[in-house]
Amino acid sequence: MGSKLLSRAEELVLLAVWHLQGDAYGVQIRKHLQQVTGEDWAIGSVYVPLDRMAKRRLLSSYQGEPTAERGGRSKRYYKLTPKGIAALQEVQRVQQAMWASFPKLTLGTG
Repeated sequence: MGSKLLSRAEELVLLAVWHLQGDAYGVQIRKHLQQVTGEDWAIGSVYVPLDRMAKRRLLSSYQGEPTAERGGRSKRYYKLTPKGIAALQEVQRVQQAMWASFPKLTLGTG
């Protein structure tokens, strides 16, 4: 691919965006990450990678319509770009290659 690999947080955020499709905005991305990982994600740990990856053009974003429940504010939605999909494919390829050279992990007596 030629560019640096995604960090683990970037990978998980991109996967959450992909999973959520048209409903990928900050709060929903955070909720999804918390459900999948079982960890508490600070809102900054979601928005910082989103902003960084949007600048790298791995994601595109757009403002939704203002909503009454948000006091007239609109949500920013995110979508994977072809470059973002390629970055996920590359990290998947590298992980599969790394894991392929190891025997199955089991709890042993050491």
